[in-house]
Amino acid sequence: MNTRRTFLKYLASSPLYAGLPGFAQSFAEPAASQAVDSAIIRAGDALDVFDFEPLARKNIPPAHWGYLVSGVDGEETLKANRDAYSRYQLRARRMVDVSKIDMSVELLGARFDSPIILCPLGAQKAFHPDGELAVARAAKARGHLQILSTVTSTGVEEVIAARGAPVWFQLYTTSSFDIAAKLVKRAEAAGCPAVAVTVDLPAGRNIETALRWARTDTRTCTACHAPGGSPLFTRPMFSQLDTTGLSITSSSLTWDFIKRLKDVTKMKVLIKGLESGADAKLAVANGADGIILSNHGGRATDTGRGTLECLPEVVAEVRGRVPVIVDGGVRRGTDVLKALALGATAVGIGRPYIWGLGAYGQEGVDRVLELLDNELRLAMVGVGARNLNEITRASIVRPA
Repeated sequence: MNTRRTFLKYLASSPLYAGLPGFAQSFAEPAASQAVDSAIIRAGDALDVFDFEPLARKNIPPAHWGYLVSGVDGEETLKANRDAYSRYQLRARRMVDVSKIDMSVELLGARFDSPIILCPLGAQKAFHPDGELAVARAAKARGHLQILSTVTSTGVEEVIAARGAPVWFQLYTTSSFDIAAKLVKRAEAAGCPAVAVTVDLPAGRNIETALRWARTDTRTCTACHAPGGSPLFTRPMFSQLDTTGLSITSSSLTWDFIKRLKDVTKMKVLIKGLESGADAKLAVANGADGIILSNHGGRATDTGRGTLECLPEVVAEVRGRVPVIVDGGVRRGTDVLKALALGATAVGIGRPYIWGLGAYGQEGVDRVLELLDNELRLAMVGVGARNLNEITRASIVRPA
């Protein structure tokens, strides 16, 4: 970088370029120039998903931003999720007819235009006034699957109407099976074909970063919350339910829950939050219709192990019997390809689309999906894969 700057300064002082209007001035203040170059004034200016992060951070209140960016404990898992992708490389192939690329994927009987899924993330109006509705409209425009959180800030019926097609429903089991059953039945009545049962938060978590950010938030909370705060059970999915003494998760959860749930719903039941081959094997044995390999974006247990590192053992135990979706740390289309090459059926994103939401609402989410889809398409061209089935373990390399 220093050599490049020296060279640019040399050019700026050279008589060869002195007569070009504005040339010397353009290098007079390199720091300011870089700041301008990196700024985006509309969603379409973004060149990658990272371009949305600074503006989202500026727009989103500090306490809400802390909730979004926080991992748990020392955040080793948060870092591991991202780092895992750097350990794989793409194996380039040439002289393949890649004039037609099909990125569509079939999941539980429905086809989507992309294998990139919008993962559940609660209370999205905390990041933009349109919240889940903006995300649903972007998902509709791009043909992506959206999964809606139990603690959504918009009811499932409205989200499906905005999406123009069914979404999947993520379930926090709560400490009452009766309440869980009512949540599931409401989602099913609204048109959801699948429920993803979150199992990775049986006893809470230690979100240090979120608490530190909250301390910097000087707003009066009533600006976006009721005077008593915004407890989980005031969210739309819990309206008209008796939540007295209820906990959002249960520390006594066992595999029997899956059987009981399948007895009260016709929806497909996926398990979200598994990270080991042993649990994946048990999930299939206990009737799970799919697995979402997830560590809650590094927000569950601080194992220090990225989800991509867990993927091969999970895929080996599942043996293609049910779809395996993986999330955590995905920031590029090349990341998506690497996960697919290791056996994932589809790949979830969380923070990147919320960056887009926080920056520009629906337009931001739409641009995030456009960027990732384009990057995946180019990566597929590079490895000679014309459809998702042609993305195999041979498409990537893990150096010794």
